[in-house]
Amino acid sequence: MRHYELLVILKPTLTDEEKLSQVDFLKELLSKNEATIEVIEDKGTRVLAYEIQKHKRAHYFVFYFTAHGSSISEIERMIRFNEDIIKFMTVKYENKKEVSFWETLVNSVKKDNGKKEEDKITQEKKKETEADKEINEEATEEK
Repeated sequence: MRHYELLVILKPTLTDEEKLSQVDFLKELLSKNEATIEVIEDKGTRVLAYEIQKHKRAHYFVFYFTAHGSSISEIERMIRFNEDIIKFMTVKYENKKEVSFWETLVNSVKKDNGKKEEDKITQEKKKETEADKEINEEATEEK
């Protein structure tokens, strides 16, 4: 099994649900071709360096996975049929130094995703405590 990185650029006009469906499509495509996805990184919407299909902005996703070399051509062929993907690039990590760099990237993305989840939880807790404070203030004002 070889180590790969797949950068996918989606149209900026897609809704959040459509973006998620495209990510699900790519997950399914990779799993059908016996790839093991390590992590998916959502890079967000960015301004493009040059227009692609009359789009000045696009949404980026990066997939880090391992797969057999023979399945990459089939994966790329299926991606070309998808009209919502305006560009993609597959990078293969071959030698020991590149593979260790790939592992470093995967670990940093996993770490960042964990921090994002923690931040979401703390923000939700802050909102709950603020709402509780407002309720308590309203109750004391009524008395």
